[in-house]
Amino acid sequence: MKTQVKALVVGGGAIGTSIAYHLAKAGWDDVMLIERDELTSGSTWHAAGLLPLFNMSYATTHIHKYSVDFYKSLEAETGLNAGFAVVGNLRMAQTDERMDEYMLYASTAETCDVPYEWLTPDEIKSRWPLINTEDLKGALYHNTDGYINPADVTQAMAKGARQHGADIVRKLQADAFHWNGTHWEVTCTKMVEKGGNLVESDEQVVITAEHVITASGNHAQRTAKMLGIKMPAVPVEHQFVVMDQDPELVKYREAGNPEHPVIRDADAQSYVREERGGWILGVYEKNAPACFEHGVPDSFRADLFPLALDRIEDQYMAMIHRMPSCEESGLKDDFNGPICYTPDGNPLVGPAPGLRNMWLAEGFSFGITAAGGTGYYLAQMMVDGEAEIDMASLDPKRYSQSWMTTEFAARKNEECYDHVYVLHHPDEERPAARPLRCAPAFDRQKALGAQFGWVNGWERPNYYGPIDAPENFDHDARSFRRGGWWQHAVDEAKAIREGVGLVDATAFTKHVVKGPGATQFLDWFTCNKLPKIGRINLTYALTSKGTTRTEYTIVRNGENNYYLVSAGAWTEYDADFLRKAAEDKMEEFGYIEIQDVTTQWGVFAIAGPKSRDVLKEIINDADPETALSNKRFPWLSARQIELGMCPVNAIRVAYTGELGWELHHPIEMQNYLWDLLMAAGEKHGMKLVGARAQNWLRQEKSYRAFGNELGRDATPAEADLPRFIDLEKDFHGKDAMVETGVRFKCCTLLIDGPDDADPWGHEALYLEDGTTRVGRLTSGGYSVAFEKSIGMGYVSPDIAVPGTKLKVKMQDKLWDAEVTVDSPYDPTNATIRVTG
Repeated sequence: MKTQVKALVVGGGAIGTSIAYHLAKAGWDDVMLIERDELTSGSTWHAAGLLPLFNMSYATTHIHKYSVDFYKSLEAETGLNAGFAVVGNLRMAQTDERMDEYMLYASTAETCDVPYEWLTPDEIKSRWPLINTEDLKGALYHNTDGYINPADVTQAMAKGARQHGADIVRKLQADAFHWNGTHWEVTCTKMVEKGGNLVESDEQVVITAEHVITASGNHAQRTAKMLGIKMPAVPVEHQFVVMDQDPELVKYREAGNPEHPVIRDADAQSYVREERGGWILGVYEKNAPACFEHGVPDSFRADLFPLALDRIEDQYMAMIHRMPSCEESGLKDDFNGPICYTPDGNPLVGPAPGLRNMWLAEGFSFGITAAGGTGYYLAQMMVDGEAEIDMASLDPKRYSQSWMTTEFAARKNEECYDHVYVLHHPDEERPAARPLRCAPAFDRQKALGAQFGWVNGWERPNYYGPIDAPENFDHDARSFRRGGWWQHAVDEAKAIREGVGLVDATAFTKHVVKGPGATQFLDWFTCNKLPKIGRINLTYALTSKGTTRTEYTIVRNGENNYYLVSAGAWTEYDADFLRKAAEDKMEEFGYIEIQDVTTQWGVFAIAGPKSRDVLKEIINDADPETALSNKRFPWLSARQIELGMCPVNAIRVAYTGELGWELHHPIEMQNYLWDLLMAAGEKHGMKLVGARAQNWLRQEKSYRAFGNELGRDATPAEADLPRFIDLEKDFHGKDAMVETGVRFKCCTLLIDGPDDADPWGHEALYLEDGTTRVGRLTSGGYSVAFEKSIGMGYVSPDIAVPGTKLKVKMQDKLWDAEVTVDSPYDPTNATIRVTG
C-alpha cells in the first residue's frame, strides 16, 4: 500500500468514489481512497437512488445534471451497469401555488439546459392510468432522469477510478490529521471484523498527502473534531417502505406498458416509484429527529433504526389516495436510516475553513444525485483552481466557525428535512433556531413591525409590516408572485427616492487590514486603485482564474490602515480567503494584520434627499450646516463624526443610489444612536426600510451584488465594471482575467411583466422572437422609479446593448424586456452628489 500520495479521499460512498474517479481522470496520477468499512456501507447502501434534476440553486442544478448525464456513460467506460432506470420524474401539483413554484423551477432548469414538459391531469391519466388525478392541477415532467442503484453506480465509479490509476483501500480508518507545513500526515488504523463488529486493530500507518478530501457522510462530526473545525453536517432519520406486489400494476406492466416515472406528490410530502411489481413510498415527514449529533457509535455499521410508522401515517394514506390500486398491498420491507443534512439542504463542498489543502465534501442529503457532479466540479477546483460554475453557494464557510454549534445544526437540519416538500417561496424565511444573532436594536425594530430575514445567523429586517401584525404575518405574506409584503417594500423604496429612509446594515462583514505590508498587499490583492487617506473605493479580489472572489468597499484610515466592508452573508468565506492570501504574501510585503471586526461595529444606512437634513439635527460639530456639505464631506469619502454622544465612522456612500451615509458605530452604542436617529427623523418623515426595498433600489442603479451578478464564474470585466479595474498595475488574477476576455456581459433590463408578479433572478432570457435562449437573470424585482419590473443578468456582449429587445420567461410565458443603460435611475449620479 502506498504511503505517499498527491490526493487522499476519505470515505468510500458515492461521493468519495466520484471524487477519486474525477481527480484521477483529470490527470492526478497519485490518488488514493480509503474506506473504514466496505464501499457503500454508509448512507449509500440504503439510499433510494432517486435522481431529481431540477433545483432552485443554479450550481446544484448543474451538479445534478452532470450526474445524470455522467451515469449514463459509465457502463460504456467501465463495463459495469450502474442500474440507471431512465423513467422520468413527475412532479405533481395539487394547488395553483404549487404550479407557480414549478414554473419558477422550470425557468431555472432552462438556464441549465435541463429539459422538461408540462402535463395536464388528463395527460397524466392517459399515460399512467393507475394515478388518481382528480385533485391535481398539473405536473412538471422531466423525462431524462429517474432512479439508479446506489451500490451499482458507486462500484462503477470505483472501477473507473481504478482504471484511471487511483488506489482504493478498504477497512482503513482515518484517525488523525496533521499538517506539517507542506503536506497532510494522516494516521490510519486497519479495521478488522470481530464478532460481527468492525473494530480497530493494532496496525497503523501514516499516509502523507498533498491534498486531503473528506467525504465521510454520517461520520462528518467525527471528521470535524479531528480537523478542529465545525461543520453543520448532522444526519436526520429518513424512512421509506417497500410494498408487496400490486396486482393492477403487474397487469399494467404485463400489457407492455412502460415503467411509471418517479411520482413526486410534493403536497403529500412523499414520492412513489415502482419496485418489482410493487411500490416504494418515501416520505419527508414532520418530526423526523436528527441523530449522531456527536458522532456515529462504533457499533453502527450498515444498520437501520426501527420504523416509526406513526410519523408517516398521513403520507401512507396519501399514497393510497394517489395510487388506489396499492391499497391491498402489504408491507414488504422498511428502511429508516441516517442521511446527512445541512441547514439549507446544500452540501458543504470546497476548502475547509482555516486549513490548507483540506477539502470538504460533506452534508449530502441527495448524495446519489449530487455525487457525479460533485466529483467533477470539485476536481476542477482542485486541479484547475476554479470550477466552471460558481461554487460559492456550497462553500463550507457559509456557516461561520465563530457562532455555528451542534445544537444549531441539528435543529436546522431537522427543519430542512421536513421542508423538502413545502412550498419553497423565493421570499421564504425558516423559523428554526431563531432568533440567534441579534444586533442591539432588534427589539426596537421588532416592536415597530420589522419582519426579519436570516443572514449568516443575523436577524436583519426584510421589510416593516404593520406594528400589530400577527406572528404568522410574514409566513402568510409569501408568494411566488407579489406577496403580502410587496406594498410595504414599495412604500419603503419610495421613501428613499422621495424623502429619507433608515436601513439596518449591521450584518455587513467588516475587516481591518493594517501593518507595514498592508498597502502593498491590498494593492496586489484587489483590482482597483487604492483610495487616498480619508477616501473610499469599490474594488474586487479575484480568483486565480480571474473571476470575482469577493467585493470590497475599502476605507483608507491611514498610510497602512484600511477598513474593508463586504457582504454580510460571507463573513467566514471572506475572512478565510483574506487571511490565507495575507499569510502567503507576508514574507514579500511585510507584516500584515487581519482583524475580523464584524461584531464590533453596527451599521445604519441613511439615504434619501432628506438624509442630510436628519443628520444635521444631531451632528455635534462647530458648524453643523457645513459638516455634511460636499466641500467638507464629499461623495466617496469617510469622516469621523459625532452624532450626539456616539462616535461614528461615517462613509458617504449609499447602496440605494441616493444621497446618503453609512454610519458605522460602536455596537454597544447602537440603541442610543437608533433612538437619536428616530427622534431626529420624525419631523422629516423618515421611514424604516428593509433589505427587499434596498435590493430593488440597487438594481435601479445597476449595482452588482455578490452571489448574484458577482461570482467565481464571471470576471469583473464580464460584470461590466471597467471603472473599478486598474490595468496599469499588477494584481492577483489579472493575467487570467485579461486572457479570458469578455465571454458574456452583465446588463440591466426593464421588464413589462405581469401585473401581479416580478422576476426573482432565476429566469431565462430569450431573443425578442422568443425562439432562442440567450442568457439568464441573476437578480430581479420591482422599480419604483420606472413603475415596472426590473432585473439584471448576463447575455452575450452583442446583446448587452441599450435598446436591445428581449423576452424573459415568467410563469411559463414570455414577457417583453429591454436592455437599458447602466444605472437607469440617475445615470449621472446627480442625486447622490447633491450639495447642501
